[in-house]
Amino acid sequence: MTSSRTIPSSSPSTAASRPPADALTVAAAVSLLIICILHTVVFAIHPWWGAWLAGPFRTGSMPAEAMVPFWGLPGGFVVPGVLFALLVLEVGRRGGTVPGYVGAVLGIWALLCIWMVGPSGFVMVLVPSALLLLARRRARRAARDAA
Repeated sequence: MTSSRTIPSSSPSTAASRPPADALTVAAAVSLLIICILHTVVFAIHPWWGAWLAGPFRTGSMPAEAMVPFWGLPGGFVVPGVLFALLVLEVGRRGGTVPGYVGAVLGIWALLCIWMVGPSGFVMVLVPSALLLLARRRARRAARDAA
C-alpha cells in the first residue's frame, strides 16, 4: 500500500529557503535553559514539597523556612525562564535575534540581583545576556553592511 504523503527532505532547495540559525541567539537560549535546569536541581530537594502540595498557602500561613524555598522554585522564575528560553531558541533557530532591550534588561536584572545578594547563580545570567546583546549587534552590523 502506498501513501500519497511525502516526507519532507533536507534537499538544498528546502535548506536554501530557510535562513541559517543565529548561533549566538541559540547559545543564549540553551544557556538560559541550563541555568533553569541547574536552579531546579539545586533547590528541588527539600522537605517542603508535601506541605506546599497540601495547600497551606491557601488556608493559612507557612513558616518562613517553607516560604523562602517556595519563591525559589514553584513560585520563582524557572517556569517563565524556560518559556522565555524556548521562545528565544525558536527565534534563533529561524535565524532571527531578539531586540537589544531583552539582553540589556536581562543583564541589568542579573547585576541588580548580584548587587543585592552578592556573587551567586545570577552571575551565570550574564552569559545569555551578553550573547543576546552580541547577536543583536552582529545582526545590526550585517544589515547595515548589506544596505
